Amino acid sequence: MSIWSRIADALSALSQGQSIADVLDRLRAPPERSVAFTIAVIALGAKMAKADGRVTRDEVAAFREVFDIPAREESNAARVFNLARQDVAGFEDYARRVRAMFGDGHQALYDLIEGLFHIALADGTYHPGEDAFLQRVAQIFGIDDSSFRRLRSRFVPDAHPDPYDVLGMPADASMEDLRAAWRQLVRETHPDRLMARGLPEEAVKMAEKRLIAINRAWEEVSAARR
Repeated sequence: MSIWSRIADALSALSQGQSIADVLDRLRAPPERSVAFTIAVIALGAKMAKADGRVTRDEVAAFREVFDIPAREESNAARVFNLARQDVAGFEDYARRVRAMFGDGHQALYDLIEGLFHIALADGTYHPGEDAFLQRVAQIFGIDDSSFRRLRSRFVPDAHPDPYDVLGMPADASMEDLRAAWRQLVRETHPDRLMARGLPEEAVKMAEKRLIAINRAWEEVSAARR
């Protein structure tokens, strides 16, 4: 059964009066956590798509930048998106339940924020409302300001990301420490690691883009030090 069919099964409970947030609570344990992660990205993305006052085709299509959605499963993904837009529950309620699902400091929370950045930038602009939305979600997830700024620098096109920020290291770090940080980030970005954290196989595109940014940062630092 595909993850999208499993999502459809999970959402069948909504006909019994449950909310998407209730569905997330039911899917807290592996292996269904990958289903919960997918629902959470789409649901929070739907809430965020309204943060700039409009929902564009680009933002809806941006889910393809995060997930590989077969044509036959588009209706299931669209159902999550539309239900989240209509749900009376606020995005903060979703975010708190997701944090409880994965636990404090879990890398999947950073993965989820990355997915939301992909969606926010899909229309080519980064609206102040989207920035405020993402900052608030990051706060609820327990992601500190410096980590959030580091994530934002990789996505928002208003400035070239600082390679040291991407690697999560100070500018005066030794080459040995920088190399160790780069290798650790590469290991953490391996698709097998992502799936072990509860991400679905369909979300590997996020890892591919992250790996490009990490390797580019290492190349820039190496060239500058030479």
